[in-house]
Amino acid sequence: MPGLYFEEFEVGATINHELTRTVTEMDNMLFSNMTLNPQPLHIDANFCKTQTEWGQPLMNSLFTLGLMIGISVNDTTIGTTIGNLGMTDVFFPHPLYQGDSIRVETTIKDKRLSKSRPTAGIVTFEHRAYNQDDVLVAKCTRQAFMKTKDA
Repeated sequence: MPGLYFEEFEVGATINHELTRTVTEMDNMLFSNMTLNPQPLHIDANFCKTQTEWGQPLMNSLFTLGLMIGISVNDTTIGTTIGNLGMTDVFFPHPLYQGDSIRVETTIKDKRLSKSRPTAGIVTFEHRAYNQDDVLVAKCTRQAFMKTKDA
């Protein structure tokens, strides 16, 4: 597995994830429908054109959050995480639109050994997602419960 163990994370290091993705209308429709979110801001192009300042549908923000974290997994936690502990400081400073391409970078903000499990530690990540014009479209802090090499 390419995921890193607790000991392999260096506080202050930034990972530029090679995996990128163009988001589509189908992504937006499927995610919004699967999560029972009928918000016309995501699923109704005419509403967006005539009733919003954006003029076009916005990608569902929870899809954007999930995609941002998902893109980071191959380089950080695949096979070495016990689970997510939480996400805080979630921001969407600029809309992500259908047809935009997203890239992600992650900075290791902190890490500490678990007080209750000797074979685990907590790593704090800051994930940032940018569109094709290098405009920040999403940011969050995430804590993950990570295996140590002794696990």
